[in-house]
Amino acid sequence: VRMLAASWFGSCLSATMYTASTFSLSFCGPNTVHQFFCDGPQLLRLACSTDHVPEDVSLAISVCLVFICFVLIVGSYARIFTAVLRMPSAEGRSKAFSTCLPHLVVVTLFITSGFSAYLKPISDSSSALDLLVSVFYALVPPTLNPLIYT
Repeated sequence: VRMLAASWFGSCLSATMYTASTFSLSFCGPNTVHQFFCDGPQLLRLACSTDHVPEDVSLAISVCLVFICFVLIVGSYARIFTAVLRMPSAEGRSKAFSTCLPHLVVVTLFITSGFSAYLKPISDSSSALDLLVSVFYALVPPTLNPLIYT
């Protein structure tokens, strides 16, 4: 329950900070976002100001939170793998690994694609690679989750 509460609190705090800092920007010029959804890096392209300190601070805090969560997930999996390796049944070990390893791969894909979408420098023009990374980040990990748990 504490882990769940900490997760919800951290994600709500991070999202609130990032949204508030985005709304504090002034926008001018064209209002066309070259993505399939309105995302933070795309909004920063439309901002008149080149001063993005509030976004940078909230993004840095979010990256720290994600890194801490990832370290805790890897630590949890290390403990899980240690317990699984002590199981006497090879069939039980196989079943446990067949669930744990794909989940760890999806979490890693989600975090790395999110980092590549949010941490790359903002350019004036949108590229097909930006769109591909955004689509991958938004669609692939959530699509793979039900496949892992069935």
